[in-house]
Amino acid sequence: MFHAPIVPRVRKRSRPAEADVPRREEVKFEDVRLYLVERKMGRSRRSFLTQLAKSKGFIVEDVLSDEVTHVVSEDSHASSLWKWLKECAPKNLKNLNVLDISWFTDSMREGRPVAVETRHLIQDNLPTLPEGSTSTPVTTVSQYACQRRTTTENHNKIFTDAFEVLAESYEFSEMEGPCLAFRRAASVLKSLPWAVRCLGATQDLPCLGEHTKAVMEEVLQCGRSFEVEKILSDERYQTLKLFTSVFGVGPKTAEKWYRRGLRSFTEILADRSIHLNRMQQNGFLHYGDITRAVSKAEARSLRTIIDEAVRAITPAAILALTGGFRRGKEFGHDVDFIVTTPELGKEKSLLPNIINGLKKQGILLFCDYQASTFDMAKLPSYRFEAMDHFAKCFLILRLEASQVEGGLHSAEGDSRGWRAVRVDLVSPPVDRYAFALLGWTGSRQFERDLRRFARVKQQMILDNHCLYDKTKVSAALDSQQLELIP
Repeated sequence: MFHAPIVPRVRKRSRPAEADVPRREEVKFEDVRLYLVERKMGRSRRSFLTQLAKSKGFIVEDVLSDEVTHVVSEDSHASSLWKWLKECAPKNLKNLNVLDISWFTDSMREGRPVAVETRHLIQDNLPTLPEGSTSTPVTTVSQYACQRRTTTENHNKIFTDAFEVLAESYEFSEMEGPCLAFRRAASVLKSLPWAVRCLGATQDLPCLGEHTKAVMEEVLQCGRSFEVEKILSDERYQTLKLFTSVFGVGPKTAEKWYRRGLRSFTEILADRSIHLNRMQQNGFLHYGDITRAVSKAEARSLRTIIDEAVRAITPAAILALTGGFRRGKEFGHDVDFIVTTPELGKEKSLLPNIINGLKKQGILLFCDYQASTFDMAKLPSYRFEAMDHFAKCFLILRLEASQVEGGLHSAEGDSRGWRAVRVDLVSPPVDRYAFALLGWTGSRQFERDLRRFARVKQQMILDNHCLYDKTKVSAALDSQQLELIP
């Protein structure tokens, strides 16, 4: 009988005892204590993110206690998350930062706790209703957009889309009052954390007049607005909307072409009596690209390109992405930047040098540079101007697919491997930087209401250049010494 040889068992060498002791990470941020909500996130992902945060020097609590300062969640349903938080009943709930996962990822990328912005917050906007109540909750809503928290999630798009068509139609007809009324109404509805299901729910909302409510009632009853459908089928509206979609063509030029009987791009380009300026020529040349939405990934790539051009000139320069992307939007129609230098006066040559750098890279397709006309002696101005007086340039840049993470947001069937993108640069003096950043972040209605709030409620004058105490301006004008609010 055959017997297999006996192989002696090799005992695994035991690890040193200290290897089983969890490694203590260095704590860098004593004042910040995180709690990651497991619901919707999952146990394994929560464990991974916990270790990641600890490796960056954050304190992460396993239990939601009164010591926690920042709650991070991937649960997009604010009402259910806040209901759960209230059931846990931490004493510091009112002072707790309840944040979307975007704040966590931003902080991990920077290696430090980033400032909490509105886009990071998960708001407890839905108050508790009395038991048995079925009505829609309505919170107190300010008439000023600058006092309302508005996320990128629009629960009332069916109404706001209709309002924006009506506002644009009135703008084409140069009827500023109705245009502004519909834009204000749209802004209010966008700020609501709930969808309007009946007209009664709008009773306490500001900025909703008879006309806006009539449109809403029609949409609620019929699913659409017949007034809006009539506008959308109107030849004049369709033509003006088409013409103004061209870079460099405003409502007045579009109206002039329409009155000449022109109805298409082909007719405009074939009419030899029409002399297009450089901006309009490039608007037609790159029309397919620059009328297509720009993605957040493309905006980030352009920031890298502009940053490299700026650092080659002034390593200490300040560069900020503004516009809709700074407000958290996923897509925009162009990309706006503010760039300046820490040393006052050095910004004067910044934009021309950046333009030369972009030319050398071979990516500058179009440039319209406007030198600064900023003059403190002419401020404050009681008349609002659409454009500020800082140096600025309107560009069209060539963006390669290889430069964009995930590829270009291109039209289907486009195999060029690049696209043209609209980019705006503005260069204020460093002591005007904060005002320019606020003004160029938008939205248009937010900026309008912010100026109105400053004037009506605070007795101040605000624009992209400065903030003045309105009560002291008259006396200061006499002595030529205006008191600037820092």
